Amino acid sequence: MGHAVGRRKGSIGIALITGVVLVGASACGGGGSDKASGGDAKASGKASVSASPSPTKPAGPPMLLDTITPQTGTTVGVAMPISVIFTNPVAAKARATVEKHMKVSASQPVAGAWHWMGDKRADWRPKAYWPSGTTVKIDADMKGVSNGNGRYGVHGYTHTFKIGDDVRADVSVTGHTMKVTRNGSPVRTLSINAGSAEYPTWNGTMAVIDKQEKVHMTSCSVGISCDKGSPNYYDLTLPWDVHLTQSGTYVHYSTGDPNPGSGSARGSHGCVHLSMADAKWFYGQVKQGDPITITGSPRAKAPADNGYADFNLGWDQWLAGSASGESTTATL
Repeated sequence: MGHAVGRRKGSIGIALITGVVLVGASACGGGGSDKASGGDAKASGKASVSASPSPTKPAGPPMLLDTITPQTGTTVGVAMPISVIFTNPVAAKARATVEKHMKVSASQPVAGAWHWMGDKRADWRPKAYWPSGTTVKIDADMKGVSNGNGRYGVHGYTHTFKIGDDVRADVSVTGHTMKVTRNGSPVRTLSINAGSAEYPTWNGTMAVIDKQEKVHMTSCSVGISCDKGSPNYYDLTLPWDVHLTQSGTYVHYSTGDPNPGSGSARGSHGCVHLSMADAKWFYGQVKQGDPITITGSPRAKAPADNGYADFNLGWDQWLAGSASGESTTATL
């Protein structure tokens, strides 16, 4: 259930420098294209402004980056991609050069590749999950680089982040369970309810986008129901919300399903429901980029760009969206 209303991360001053806010466009299980929208913050980085354009570079309007995720200095999960959103479209003919100017380095060698999701978003993900403890750096040196549409980069951007503990959650829709592991060892198995037949939960692996202690969720905002007399109408502020898709999938507690599990069999509008105690506990376990994998739902896998569901594409599919192909990280 739910639509996050007017969400922002941190103070606006911080957000404008280093933040990224993925703006949800739909509720738990809501319809629509489930396409990702861009961030509303600016990428951080070292801006270098020269007094006049270099004579060897054509002058033109700037090519700018809207956001780079993860934020610099953060610790993220093993399924977190590097996601770069451009302010303006990047032409197909320019993508190989742009990719080569977005250098990924790591403290241990990791094979991966860029993949374009439309013409404004490029994600770099490892072929398999990141090894825990890896330090990762992206150097997006865009100075003088063309986007193929008459714009040229004017800045370099650098983000450095770390891969934390390998925390995973595996949800069985039919079994009404969520198994949580940390660094390969089982931690707890929780009772859950997922989506109903009418509003099934997405299948597949979704890296956690973010989490909030409270989220205001409404059925009307996402086209499920605006009729207060409908059994599918809701207007609730619910606690312990772990955000899985931009279309509005969360793992959280719902007042309409306080004791989830096979005994209650209450279907959600697409979210994964936990009891209040379990939702609070799970909230404390997970971080951005931890993979939550859902199986047993009648729905397809979440589209790769619906949040950070990059691992829902097989490696061949991933490489098909890359202009420069597989590479191994530079040494950090």
